[in-house]
Amino acid sequence: MRFDPTAALAAFLATAFVLWLLRPVAHRLDLLDHPHGRKDHAHPTPVTGGLAIYIGCLAAFIVFQVPHVRDNLAAFSAAALLLVVVGLWDDKRDISWRWRILAQVVAAVVIIQWGGVRVEQIGPVFGLSDLSLGWLSVPFTVFATVGIINAMNMIDGADGQAGLLGLAALVMLMAASIYAGNHELAVRLSVLCGGLAGFLLWNLRLPWRPRAHAFLGNAGSALLGLVIAWVSFRLTQNQGHPVNPVLAMWLLPVPVMDCLVVSVRRMRQGRSPFFADRTHIHHILQDAGFGPTRAALHLTWFSLLCGLLVGQAMRMNVPNPLLLALFCVMCVGWYALTCKRARAVAFFARLRRSPPRPIDRESVQQLAVPPDHQTDTTQ
Repeated sequence: MRFDPTAALAAFLATAFVLWLLRPVAHRLDLLDHPHGRKDHAHPTPVTGGLAIYIGCLAAFIVFQVPHVRDNLAAFSAAALLLVVVGLWDDKRDISWRWRILAQVVAAVVIIQWGGVRVEQIGPVFGLSDLSLGWLSVPFTVFATVGIINAMNMIDGADGQAGLLGLAALVMLMAASIYAGNHELAVRLSVLCGGLAGFLLWNLRLPWRPRAHAFLGNAGSALLGLVIAWVSFRLTQNQGHPVNPVLAMWLLPVPVMDCLVVSVRRMRQGRSPFFADRTHIHHILQDAGFGPTRAALHLTWFSLLCGLLVGQAMRMNVPNPLLLALFCVMCVGWYALTCKRARAVAFFARLRRSPPRPIDRESVQQLAVPPDHQTDTTQ
């Protein structure tokens, strides 16, 4: 299959155009992220990024038949639509995290039962040729899908951050697809990359535009998480074009590590994993003096470096269990560094060679709001 960038360019232009069209609609329907509490932006900002990406990419898939729509893509589109609708409702009404999790579980079941995409073999992770999950395949796939979706939601806390990290992951997954000979999936990924780039056109801070004009919102972060989960499962569970599952986690190191460490810390403190605070990596970088764009760019090149190094290590036949152990060591190291927030802030301030910002007491203490009402959401 010859690669044709036309559909990807169409997704880019369509997403950017739809975002422009949705700006007055967002203000009319109050689909806005209003500045308050932990939120750093100064103006109400449309949260229509997820809806625009969905419309732009779906239009490109249908118009250009990239490739012909079959059951797995139709199932993914249905699951994605569910998350976008629930996410938009959450952005508008701030619903309980339990309803969001329920929607994510239903979306995962749709791609499993209708789309036929699931995790069945995890043997390569441990250096084994065969280790089937059997009846655990469905619950494991649901758990992994919900985990990736919430990792993307939690990392979406600064302009351009989730979008750039997601784009880096999709580009690396596309490269892995091409390397594995799965050109059909690579073409689909190019369209998704085009749609996400169209969103970033409105989301990144630029020299002539000091603030973002659109956010992903809960709808967008959930959609992006579902995309990454769906692609990762199709790529690592495909017998014809196999890619080792260990590589998948190294293509998304920052969101996965941040989600795991923050969730463990909150649960050890007797709080819900969805309780909101300022302990994410982007909050620490901001307190260390990094601006949103610089922090997002640094985290993105780190992700790209991780993916490149681990990909080359696999080509050199480095044992997969060792690569898995290295990821666990990285997570443990991040947990240890961030146990004392001031130490973590000082560490990154030294890397930046500038004094850290004064840390407000509220940055360290948990907000005194019940978990049902104070949940970890975007921006």
